[in-house]
Amino acid sequence: MIMAKPSPTPTHQSKVAKVRQLRQISDLLDNAIRVPGTSLGVGLDPVLGLIPGGGDVLGGLISVYIVFSAATMGLPKETLTRMATNIVFDSLAGIVPVFGDLFDVAWKANSKNMDLLENHLESPQVSKKADRWFIFLLLGGLILFVIAIAALGFVIISLLLKIIQFIIPG
Repeated sequence: MIMAKPSPTPTHQSKVAKVRQLRQISDLLDNAIRVPGTSLGVGLDPVLGLIPGGGDVLGGLISVYIVFSAATMGLPKETLTRMATNIVFDSLAGIVPVFGDLFDVAWKANSKNMDLLENHLESPQVSKKADRWFIFLLLGGLILFVIAIAALGFVIISLLLKIIQFIIPG
């Protein structure tokens, strides 16, 4: 008599569904539309970045959600830190108008983070998952960083407007 393989555990099935959902979010942000004749994809993240301040905050918070979800799947500190670093670079570049949006097209922080998550889940290495305090501090720090970067963006825009008003009196 041939024994059937046991069905995957619900935990595994829920992880697979969650990773699929996160990949869809990542693709929407980084690769939603293929540029005809190229392999380059452009997502909503650079478009959101065109909305002064608020767009970068929204994109950044969605990126933080991906890291949060990865943390709930038991990723180690090292991987979560790399994911956070990708968001930091993306957010820092986003401060600079136009350049930040072009950087978004090339950097694709969310795709990089999904690759890190999927690589870990496909071939998990023996590593200790991040503890709750680390996750709390990492995510809290990322959220504060994204908001601070947006505030800095507003300051830069207001300074640029003042310089323009000074150069071209109204």
